Amino acid sequence: MDSLESHLEMLNIDDNKEEKWIKHYSSTQKMLLVGDGDFSFAVCLAEAFGSATNIVATSLYSEEMMRLKYSGAASNLRELEELGCTVMHGVNAHTMNSHPLLTHKLFGRIVYNFPQAALKRSEANIRQIDHRRLVKGFFKSASDMMEENGEVHVTHKTPDPYSKWEIEKLAEEAGLFLVEKVKFRKSDYPGYENKRGSGSRADESFPPGNCCTFKFGKSTSL
Repeated sequence: MDSLESHLEMLNIDDNKEEKWIKHYSSTQKMLLVGDGDFSFAVCLAEAFGSATNIVATSLYSEEMMRLKYSGAASNLRELEELGCTVMHGVNAHTMNSHPLLTHKLFGRIVYNFPQAALKRSEANIRQIDHRRLVKGFFKSASDMMEENGEVHVTHKTPDPYSKWEIEKLAEEAGLFLVEKVKFRKSDYPGYENKRGSGSRADESFPPGNCCTFKFGKSTSL
């Protein structure tokens, strides 16, 4: 058993430790973070919890590519390792439920902040269906990885044209229902830097503007 598989096997909650919260997230939840940019969101949660043994943080990119794309990646990866986080590279949001190391793993919270397909054209172009396809595939995959009473969280901009992605409709098509929709404030997550993720400005943050965290549960009829 390699070290990554060992980490996943040991992914657990220490009931003897004091529960710690940051906004919607608790140290008692098994968490899967999807497409976490430079992993600064994972670091933010880990620092709030004092540990990251309950967190699996993933990226689509290889570790080498991560270090090239993001100036803070190396230090974030170092800190996550020290705090016991399971970090996985090359994880596709569409197929993560069938990843050899994630098959049969269930999570209490599955989080995807600001999902967007890596395109050369403007992300705001409403004719780009690639973004919706990405989110739809993520919902289908995530729905197979939820604990009973677990939730899938997607943080997304809400003004036009982003509203045309129809996040709630895409979730419903995957058998999920809206639990709650709450205003997202970056200041609630100290140290988190949302990244553009593609192109020559991949390492730059962008203003979140008006956005919300959509929380979804799984329909019991499925």
